[in-house]
Amino acid sequence: MPFVRRNAEAKVEAVYAHPVEGANEELPHGHPDLLEFLGITARAIIDADPWIKADLSLARVTEDLLSILMERGVISFTDLPIGAQEKLIARQGLRSSQLSYVQSLFGSSEDNML
Repeated sequence: MPFVRRNAEAKVEAVYAHPVEGANEELPHGHPDLLEFLGITARAIIDADPWIKADLSLARVTEDLLSILMERGVISFTDLPIGAQEKLIARQGLRSSQLSYVQSLFGSSEDNML
């Protein structure tokens, strides 16, 4: 794992393969502070790896498929393992927060009526 030196604002200013004077803090690969220093964004990582993009797309398809099956009564939410339930709830929370942000930008349909 790399070792970093931070500046007065606690931002990473140098990265080393081994600890050196002033750089004894070890960060795991992929740590947000390290990625920021290197100028690597999550979007760049996703865009660079077709497997990640495919997995993210498949995750969305799976989520939509589960929603359809539950709406039609083929399966129940409680039929899913607890881990799957927790992940779906988390994803729905993320989606609803994104939707509310978009709605706040454009307002409701009632706001747009004259």
